Amino acid sequence: MANISLILLQDVENLGLAGEEIHVAPGFARNYLIPRKLAAKATPATLRRIEANRAQIEAKRAQELAAAQALGEKLKDLELSITMQAAADDQLFGAVTARVIAEALAKSGYDIPHTRIRLDAPIKLLGSYDVEIKLHADVTTAVKVYVVRG
Repeated sequence: MANISLILLQDVENLGLAGEEIHVAPGFARNYLIPRKLAAKATPATLRRIEANRAQIEAKRAQELAAAQALGEKLKDLELSITMQAAADDQLFGAVTARVIAEALAKSGYDIPHTRIRLDAPIKLLGSYDVEIKLHADVTTAVKVYVVRG
């Protein structure tokens, strides 16, 4: 099946930056990108509109990068303690997931979506862990998480 040509109106993770021309499956374009106003069909009018807004797009991108870097500096020294019930062999009754870590970060005053927290697998043992948080495409930081018996 043929791909459809679109122009991104906003930065989309794992797809491209605003103003880039992309080629995606028609269903992805019709059901996800176009309804959310993330992309538009590649027409001369769309290209002119993107070129007119290029300075604003670049300024916004630079501002987001600076904010992410500042937040990364604050988070790199942060240590979270998460209390969980555990058996005698330190096996947790349940697991510490990205959502649990996001809630702990929210209690500490940092509103970071759980989709930005990178865990290979849920934490199922007591101990200390370095959890990676992707704040921006170019900014990643690690937070020390201690899972303790409750």
